Amino acid sequence: MAKNSRRQGPPAGSKVRTQAVHAGEFPDPVTGASAPNLVMSTTFVVEEAGGSFSALELGADAPFIYTRWSNPTVKQLEDKLSALEGGEATVCFATGMAAATALFVHLMKTGSHMVVSDVCYAGVAELVRDTLPKMGIEITTVDTSDLAEVRAALRPNTRLVYIETPNNPILRLTDIAAVAALAHQAGAELAVDSTFATPIATRPIALGADYVLHSLTKYIGGHGDALGGSLTGRSERMEPLRQDACIHMGGVMSPFNAWLIMRGAATLPLRMAAHQESAMKLARFLEHHPRVTRVMYPGLPSHPQHDLARRQMSNFSGMITFQTREGPVVAQQLAQRLRIIHHAVSLGHLRSLVFYIATDDLQANSFRLNDEHLRRYRSYAGDGVFRFSVGLEDPADLMADLEQALA
Repeated sequence: MAKNSRRQGPPAGSKVRTQAVHAGEFPDPVTGASAPNLVMSTTFVVEEAGGSFSALELGADAPFIYTRWSNPTVKQLEDKLSALEGGEATVCFATGMAAATALFVHLMKTGSHMVVSDVCYAGVAELVRDTLPKMGIEITTVDTSDLAEVRAALRPNTRLVYIETPNNPILRLTDIAAVAALAHQAGAELAVDSTFATPIATRPIALGADYVLHSLTKYIGGHGDALGGSLTGRSERMEPLRQDACIHMGGVMSPFNAWLIMRGAATLPLRMAAHQESAMKLARFLEHHPRVTRVMYPGLPSHPQHDLARRQMSNFSGMITFQTREGPVVAQQLAQRLRIIHHAVSLGHLRSLVFYIATDDLQANSFRLNDEHLRRYRSYAGDGVFRFSVGLEDPADLMADLEQALA
C-alpha cells in the first residue's frame, strides 16, 4: 500500500492548464491512486465522541461527517473551481438554479432590494419576477449594459446586483468592473453568472465581483451528462452560505456528478480553445449565408460590444446567436434535416446544439420586459434567435451540416 500523504495542489503561480488538471486533487494517501476517488458514502466514521449534533457548530476545517454538509469528492471539485476562478472558496450545488436560489435566499430578506439583468437565464428570470416578490424582496430589472440605468436603479436598501455576461440568449455583455464599482459605492454586492464565459474567458472576481455563479452542467462539465452548479467568493461569505444553503435548503451536489464534472474541468482550457476556434469559423460562415439575417458573436467585429469583449474576455467562447427570416419555419427545417448538430436545448457540451428561442414566448413567460427593454431586446433578437452552441466536431463538417439543412 502506498503511503503518499501529499495533499497540496500545484505550486502557486501555475498556469491555468495545470490548475485545471491538478487543483483540488492529490494522490490517494492509502493506495497512491493518481485519479481522484469517487466517495459515494453518505456518512463518515467520527473518531472522537462529544460535541454538538447540530451541523451549525461545524467549522470550515471540520472532518467529514455527512455528505449533505460536505463530501471529499465534492470538496475536491470546489477547490478546483476556486483555483480556476481565483476565488477563496466555492460551494457546489445540485444545479445552477440551486446555486442562484441559494444565493438569493441567503442574502436577501423582506424589504431588501436586488437589481437584476432584464435578460438572463429563463429560470432565474422567472424566480426573481414570480417567487422572490412573494417573500417581500424588491426587484428592479435593468439593462445592465447601460451603466446609467444600473446607477439609477440602486437604492439604500439594495443588497445585490446580479448580472449575466455574456447573457442568455442574445450574448449582450456587461462591463463587470464598472458595475462592481457602482454596486460597491451603493453598499451592495455584485454576483456574476459567468456560465457562458467560463473562467477561461473571464475571471469576475479579479474585476471586482463578490460572487461568481456557474451552471456546471454547461462548459465546465462539458459532456452533457451531469447537472451541477457553483458559487465562488470570499471565505467569510461562502461558509455561512454553505451552512444556510446546504444544511438547511439541501440542494447539494451528488458526489458522482462532482466526479464527472471534475473530470470535465480538467480539459476545460483545451476545450474552450477549440470551442472558440470553431465558433469563430461558424460565425463568419453564418454571417455570409443568404438565409441568415444577423449573427451575434462577441469575437466578431460586428458585435456591438466587440471592444468590451476584447477587454474583458480572453476567450470568446463557443456560443453564437443568429437570426433568419421565418424563424419558426427554419427551426422546423433544422430539426428535421440536421445530421451532426443536435436540435436540443442546453449548451456548452462537446456536441453541437442548436435551438430556436422565440421572442414572444420569452416575453410572455419569462422576461415580461417593459416597452423600452423589449425594444432593446428586439434590436438584438428580432422575433426570435437560434442559440447555437458550437461543439468540438470539425468545423468544416458543422458548416456542411448547416448548409444542407438550410438549403
